[in-house]
Amino acid sequence: MKRSLTLLFAFLSVQALAGTDNPYPGSRSAALGSASVTLSDVWSTTHNQAGLGFVKHTSAGMYYEQRFLLSALGLKIAAVAVPVKGGCFGLSFSSFGYSLYSESKIGLAYGKAFGEKIAAGVQLSHISARLGDNYGSKSALVGEIGLQFRMIKQLTIGTHIYNITRTRFADHASERIPTIMRLGMNYEFSRKVFIAVEVEKDMEQKAAFKAGCEYQVVEALYLRAGISTNPSLSCFGLGLALKNFRLDLSSSYHAVLGLSPQVGMSYDFN
Repeated sequence: MKRSLTLLFAFLSVQALAGTDNPYPGSRSAALGSASVTLSDVWSTTHNQAGLGFVKHTSAGMYYEQRFLLSALGLKIAAVAVPVKGGCFGLSFSSFGYSLYSESKIGLAYGKAFGEKIAAGVQLSHISARLGDNYGSKSALVGEIGLQFRMIKQLTIGTHIYNITRTRFADHASERIPTIMRLGMNYEFSRKVFIAVEVEKDMEQKAAFKAGCEYQVVEALYLRAGISTNPSLSCFGLGLALKNFRLDLSSSYHAVLGLSPQVGMSYDFN
């Protein structure tokens, strides 16, 4: 019975985009349908490391997601971004699963802006997966690279490749670390409204489309909504900006598996 539960949760973790599939944390991203390849904040440590190049102040964040309201499918992530002369370093750590099946990822990133319009970023991550009850664990190093280009003041283009190194846990299809390519754009209609659209292609899966919109209702309140395909999700959320502190709440909805609530907090040390 225990072995069956272990295999079930291992299967669900893959279907739910677990750590080896490079989660895109932050409730802001989640509410936008994960259309986040053009965003620039502390979560660029996982969305697109190029965004770190436009980060001006040290910031830190924490994020938690309970996928499909199952505690065994909890995703916890912490990240920090530290600007230095000539660029910005980022460090992130994520943990997914429970005692019988778990994944973890730790990544060191660097982003650099080349003027006001172009930024590039790289990251080296160590990821590991563990199957409990003495079934063993595996680990590997994975490389990531990203670019952002602010074509005009209102329009930003972003692209990112996860596992550019084509690293594998093993040759078996179920143990491969996916290579994922993303291309997206962000258009600001005004200081208060923007839309983001993105296409994501896993080398072994069908392409996914993502789109989201953010509206700043008042200075401290943001409303967000988004969609994504493969899997099909409806997403929504809100953000509260209180001086240097930000609280973001969101949830995504799968027609079969149900709700996945998320909460994120970040602090800017400006």
